[in-house]
Amino acid sequence: MGPDVPLLNDHKQEFLLKRFPQTVLGGPRFKLGHCAPAYVYVNQIILFLLPWVFGGIGTLLYQLNVLQDFYTAAVSGGLMLAAAIIVQATNLFARQKAASVERVHVHSTLTDEDEWEFSSCMGSETVKFIISGKKYIVNVIFHSILAGVLCGLGTWYLLPNRIASLYEGNIGGTVMIFIFGWMTVCIGEYSLIINTASETATYQALDTYEIVPLMRPFYIFVFIAVDLAHRFLADMPALTLANQILHIVFLCLPILWTLGILPPLDALFLWGMEQVLELGLGGSPMSSNLRLLAMFLVSVGTAIASYFIPSTLGVILFMTGFGFALSLNMNEIGLAFSHTVTNLLASSKFKNRSAYYKTQFGWRELMFSLTVLTFALLEASLLHSFLGSQAFSKTSLQAIMGYVLIVLLLATWILGEIQTVYLLGLFRNPFYPKDVMTVNVYMKKQKVLKKVGVLRRILLTLVSPFVMIAFLSLDNSLHHLPSIYISIGFSRSFRMVWQNTEHALLDMVMVSAVQLLMFSTDLWWNRSIDTGIRLLLVGIIRNRLFQFVSKLRFVLTVLLTSWTEKKQRRKSTATLITLNIVFFPVVLALVALSALLSSPLLPLFSLPVFLIGFPRPIRSWPGPVGATACVCPDTIYYQQMIPSLTTVLQSAFSVGSLGLCSPGSHYLCRFQDRLVWILVLERGFTYCCVNIKGLELQETSCHTAEAHRVDEIFEMAFEQEEHSHILSFNHHFGNILTPCALLPVKLYSDARNILSGIIDSPENRKQLKEDFINVLLWVLVQYCYEKTKTHRMLDRRPESMLESPPVEPPEVFSKQQNAAERSPWKDDDDGLSVESVDEWTDDSSLFDDEPRKKIPKSKGMPSREVTPRPFFSLPGSVEIHTTETELPEAASVNKLYKTVVLGLPAVDTGKQWGVIDLPPVKFTNLYSELLSIPEGWRTAPLPVTKLRDMKQRFPEEWYHFVLHQLDFSHLEGMPPNIHGDLVKDTALKDLYIQGVLPCCIAMFGIDDTVPSPGHIFRAYNGSLPWSVCLNWLTAKQELFQLALLAFRYSVKLMVDKASLGPVENFKELLNCLEEYHSDWHVGLVSEKEWQQAVLQEKPYLFSLGHDPNMGVYTGRILTLQDFLVQIGKLNSEAVRGQWANLSWELLYATNDDEERYSIQAHPVLLRNLTIQAADPPLGYPVYSSEPLHVPLL
Repeated sequence: MGPDVPLLNDHKQEFLLKRFPQTVLGGPRFKLGHCAPAYVYVNQIILFLLPWVFGGIGTLLYQLNVLQDFYTAAVSGGLMLAAAIIVQATNLFARQKAASVERVHVHSTLTDEDEWEFSSCMGSETVKFIISGKKYIVNVIFHSILAGVLCGLGTWYLLPNRIASLYEGNIGGTVMIFIFGWMTVCIGEYSLIINTASETATYQALDTYEIVPLMRPFYIFVFIAVDLAHRFLADMPALTLANQILHIVFLCLPILWTLGILPPLDALFLWGMEQVLELGLGGSPMSSNLRLLAMFLVSVGTAIASYFIPSTLGVILFMTGFGFALSLNMNEIGLAFSHTVTNLLASSKFKNRSAYYKTQFGWRELMFSLTVLTFALLEASLLHSFLGSQAFSKTSLQAIMGYVLIVLLLATWILGEIQTVYLLGLFRNPFYPKDVMTVNVYMKKQKVLKKVGVLRRILLTLVSPFVMIAFLSLDNSLHHLPSIYISIGFSRSFRMVWQNTEHALLDMVMVSAVQLLMFSTDLWWNRSIDTGIRLLLVGIIRNRLFQFVSKLRFVLTVLLTSWTEKKQRRKSTATLITLNIVFFPVVLALVALSALLSSPLLPLFSLPVFLIGFPRPIRSWPGPVGATACVCPDTIYYQQMIPSLTTVLQSAFSVGSLGLCSPGSHYLCRFQDRLVWILVLERGFTYCCVNIKGLELQETSCHTAEAHRVDEIFEMAFEQEEHSHILSFNHHFGNILTPCALLPVKLYSDARNILSGIIDSPENRKQLKEDFINVLLWVLVQYCYEKTKTHRMLDRRPESMLESPPVEPPEVFSKQQNAAERSPWKDDDDGLSVESVDEWTDDSSLFDDEPRKKIPKSKGMPSREVTPRPFFSLPGSVEIHTTETELPEAASVNKLYKTVVLGLPAVDTGKQWGVIDLPPVKFTNLYSELLSIPEGWRTAPLPVTKLRDMKQRFPEEWYHFVLHQLDFSHLEGMPPNIHGDLVKDTALKDLYIQGVLPCCIAMFGIDDTVPSPGHIFRAYNGSLPWSVCLNWLTAKQELFQLALLAFRYSVKLMVDKASLGPVENFKELLNCLEEYHSDWHVGLVSEKEWQQAVLQEKPYLFSLGHDPNMGVYTGRILTLQDFLVQIGKLNSEAVRGQWANLSWELLYATNDDEERYSIQAHPVLLRNLTIQAADPPLGYPVYSSEPLHVPLL
């Protein structure tokens, strides 16, 4: 679509124009979209100004010296409380009255299409329209009390005498603050008690517990709290100045609410805990809200506890030990401990469950952690005890440690940059392997870089932490305990050493460098604060500076690409760019303020119009990580590759090839049509926690355009030799994606081929029909052979004892017969008989090795004559007869066949149908009984003449070859000539003839014709055309599945023979079939077995498909092996900014148009891919993992 597609369609524009005034004023609905009576607007104005009226009464009483200030506040609050209760009671009464005569009205917050009919000033519809009411009675009471308190304290806060005293009697300022201050209070009160406004700062899609109404009153209470502190605490100049500033900012609260800068309460508290934990306590953002709360409380408790330890040595040991312990992956340690206890105490069936956790945190990790902790405690205690009292000087041991830290920082930075494909993201790394296409070549060229990465890992994991602990332990300010500042500063510093070693190293180098350069100067930096507080301030500055640079780069990218990308160039683009240039200081201030708040910079509708989004946790989304995804059949491919990808991420993160890995970092992986989005959730000592998402494989036009640009970026970095010369410039530097490395990941490659010329060839289709008999014969023999592996040896008995009672299958009669005469079909040379050895079931699994129960045989069973009884049959029916002399065992089996099947298709009257009531089978070999097929598979209703004709097609030589390949070494007492005896047993061969040939008729029909391509495709999918054997075959599901498997193997064999050449001999054919059985899954993508095969990591998968658009048949082959996956790092602030705009558009503007401008392809910002990667319901990744803890040791 063109760049001038509307940002909002006409309907959404009208809706936004109605919603925006409500947001500004706190909830009053003055623009309805249709004509309403005047009293609707008057009532809302009265309710809006009601707090001001009550506050004005209290203010007047105070100004007239009738009441003191706190009594004035009580009067105003009491009046407001009574009014709030009356308002809520009115709403409850109106709802109950309406519910008795009307159905419940369903209101959609996304469409807001309600049409209201007003009957009177106080009618139920009018009340329900103006007063939204509360869902819970508890909130009715709580919000009413809160409204009274807010009005009372607001009256106290805005007393004219109090305001005038703050600003030294400035009357003009006092009047302005009084008027607009009460406007702010009225907005907060209306949103709390009358009708909650739709907030531009929306974090949760649903407000289940009615928290949103508390947002605006909460911020009013914050300002009032500062004023109360100024009233009751000692006179502090800083507090007075803060109160004066906040009274002015108080007037701007409606603007801040409207712009969505102030966060909702849930996002505020999560963001606050995260910022305090990371910046003030040296921790890391957590992967879940519960972990964040627990870690915040423990970390605060640790910092406070260190203040009350009387011994300086005890404080050092406490800070060092707890700093190390809290930086570990406590979640995995707890899980490993619990599963270890379970493994020791519970039964053996639970023992295997802890195997996975051993790989996460086992004895090796435990011993390493205990060793590191022991040496850290020894080092800190010894240095503090014997050398820690020395004052800092340029020749002191602490200064020497500072020099060592500078060397370590440079070394680790250089070694880390060598691991990446681009130096500083700008120039091609000359040490990185060039033109790498295969895993083997890459691993050979990667050997040198791997050694460099190991060296960097050692420096960061072992050397740097101990040097930093030495630097901290030698600081003489630790001898000045107790001090709350020292406790906070050094608790954070000792933890940062392990929690985020790279950042701690940079902070200490900066502090050490400044201390060395300004050692002799008498500055506040050297005189008033200790090393711990210096590190805290430097850490905050470093964090905000990194964010500022990243946000500024994002701003420049949006500005430049809005003009350079032709498809992004709108009519208003030139005007917007001009305004950004003219007001660039304002834009720069917005970027700085956004970085200071650690909030996303929101490009409105993805245009160069920048707003400050509300601060939110680093995860950006409220729900549990990985809890939701748009699951589809493609999900399984991501699920399969995650374990292998997680494994290679361990080494990639630890060696530094992916750059600085910190919480909030985003990475994008690409392989063929797969796009993997990785978000780092938390980071600690020797571990990090990530969330991995898989994007859709069925690419839309926007998805394809951005994916093509991603391919170009990676191809230029890794594959094209002409762009791989020394220090070549990164032509895609402005893109938010910077290539980092190649990762060898075990996954499936997807190859799709058009089978034109293969499946269309009559010769190939004719050969398919012939191959099917061979393949099905091998499948049935293999099936029976697998049974013998767990089959007990038969008792040795005389051959006369091998006869089993016959089973009488259905008899088929012609329509002209009034009475049936038995005419058993029997070949002159080879008699087809049946013997039952095992009790078979139709639901057995393929090649099942479970033994079956044997039917007991009666010794000396007399032979019997079978005499039919005459009957009068229904036209087109099948009647089953048994004899009077049947044994109970045989009779019970024959009862299975006693049924009348109506509606069979008409057959030629001249054909003789076989009545397959066969005499007993007499095997000539004892072991033939083990390879016999089940009884029900020998009873196909076929014309006798057709069976005799098709018997000539049975591949006897192939049958003999297959039997000779069977290995019976697992059977005890096996005779040496067992294969020859099996081949000579004609009864066994006849059984397989009876099983194979009817399946062939069911698959291809009774006529000897070449199957069409459509027939092959439908049969491959299990949709067989009708034949005389179809109902018989489909009734025996196990045999049907075996026949279907054989047919699919035959199709795969046809494709292989056409592609790779013909099969020369039986040995080669057998090898192909054995390979299909062991290494291949041949089936349909839509089948559950296909997904199971992917998860079980079958080496190869094949599927036959049809493209209706092109009218061709296709073959899809998945191959499992190690492939090189390209990975790059994304600009995290660009991602957060686009996600913030997505949240605003969908949750506030409800702009869910699938063709909206902000979802169109943007090859530089990767806008469409970024939106896909958002958490549902705003985004639509097809896979999202739970938090994955990646060990980096």
